[in-house]
Amino acid sequence: MKQVVKNMSLATIAGTFFGFALIIGAIMHGTDNYLSFISVEGILIVMGGTVANAFMSYHANSVILAFQAIWHMVKKPKATREGLNAEIMRLIKWAYLVQAKGFTGLEGEVGLKIKEPLLRYGIDLVITGYQPEPIRKMMNTAVEAEFERSISPVIVLKNMASTAPAFGMVGTLVGMVIMLQNIQGDMSRIGLGLSVALLATLYGIITARLFCLPAADKLMQKEDVMRFRNYMMTEGLVLLAEKQNPRFMQDKLNSFLDPSQHFNLDDYLKKNDAQDTN
Repeated sequence: MKQVVKNMSLATIAGTFFGFALIIGAIMHGTDNYLSFISVEGILIVMGGTVANAFMSYHANSVILAFQAIWHMVKKPKATREGLNAEIMRLIKWAYLVQAKGFTGLEGEVGLKIKEPLLRYGIDLVITGYQPEPIRKMMNTAVEAEFERSISPVIVLKNMASTAPAFGMVGTLVGMVIMLQNIQGDMSRIGLGLSVALLATLYGIITARLFCLPAADKLMQKEDVMRFRNYMMTEGLVLLAEKQNPRFMQDKLNSFLDPSQHFNLDDYLKKNDAQDTN
């Protein structure tokens, strides 16, 4: 349970809670009849239409990934700009390993432990003995391909965000038809038609603005950072292939980071010396 909470993005959860709290608070302040804001017909039209349109427009796997992205919105990203410092430290550890044992040492102590497919691919290229420039080109292609695959749910979510309000308008038209059919008859049916008309629009806007668009933007932000991190790791792997010394790697890779987040090799070595002494 603690691990689940640790992996949650508290800012996203707080923002989602605040958004719904404002809407629910406004409803509770304005009326005691809370159930009047629930319309099964409106929900079916908006949600059913939006989901149906998504499956009609995109591959089923992309749609499923889009729904998963809505849930993953509340999870912390795998890579953050603040965490790139630790990635540089990992690359420099590998540089010392290559200095001491060569690429065979890198394969034995690191290669088999890497589970991330893209990074594993890059290490295999280095170990195989490719020249630095071909490694850079192949890794750049792999990074972009990985990015394009990862953002396919973003396209689906943005489509759903534009479709949901449209189906809200469909619900509005359906409600207006129901209301007009009963304009000289059962007054309760007029109220039903009007509630469907208004609530369908409300549901469409909420679906777009509190679910689909935030999830799309959050996923795009995560994948942008991951692509940036992957390009930095690519540069590090190229430096490994060139057998550059750790000091040069530090200065070259720090160019990717904000100056306040630069990796300091001297501090790293002092910490290691202190641990060895203890």
